[in-house]
Amino acid sequence: MKVSVFITCLVDQLYPAAGLAMCATLERLGVEVTFNAAQTCCGQPAFNTGFREEAREVARPTLELLARELETSDYVVAPSGSCTAMIKNLYPVLFAADAGLCAEAARVGARVFEYSQFLVDVLRVEDVGARFEGRVTYHSSCHALRELGVAEQPRKLIAAVRDCEFVEAENSDACCGFGGTFALKYPDISAAIADEKIGAIERSGARAVVSCDAGCLMQMAGMLARRGSHVRCLHIAELLSSAETQPH
Repeated sequence: MKVSVFITCLVDQLYPAAGLAMCATLERLGVEVTFNAAQTCCGQPAFNTGFREEAREVARPTLELLARELETSDYVVAPSGSCTAMIKNLYPVLFAADAGLCAEAARVGARVFEYSQFLVDVLRVEDVGARFEGRVTYHSSCHALRELGVAEQPRKLIAAVRDCEFVEAENSDACCGFGGTFALKYPDISAAIADEKIGAIERSGARAVVSCDAGCLMQMAGMLARRGSHVRCLHIAELLSSAETQPH
């Protein structure tokens, strides 16, 4: 199997280790991985802020690039629920006025998957051979959960990590308060939501909180740092590549 990775802006700029970890684990599982360095933003920030025409200008080159990648790859895989949801669910909306582009968006979107979703639903793998000592909790990012239906996939992957104790935090499906540009427009509300989220994570006794979205990790890491907490934030790809051994 061959996949092309859509690495996303936040992973590229702020969490490159997550992107590298994802690629390394996929390759170890026997998947051929390619990366097209010409890729740019999916257009989600502009779309979510209401700038639809600007979003189309950014999204169209991305759609065209992914379509070309899928001529030689079986799937596109991204370490982000939000960017995956943008491509799968919102590109057909964004290009609804152009029948050709709308159909292309639907064809491309059907073969684009968030990383944990790809491992469990496409590769049918839960145990990737990872090892992490300590208690871990999971934050369900809004886009992955509500737009993609990604809920059990990351939990199954975490549960299979050796020496790892998985615990559910209170309201694990509640928003972290990031919401992309929401955090910039409404910083006080964003911080209040994050404060509730971090309180629940700390009460779980977890050594680390895991998520499938870099934006959520950035938001939670900032609040944890301000509170002087020792809880780590890990992308699911980082957890799954930790102290790797060969899968059973």
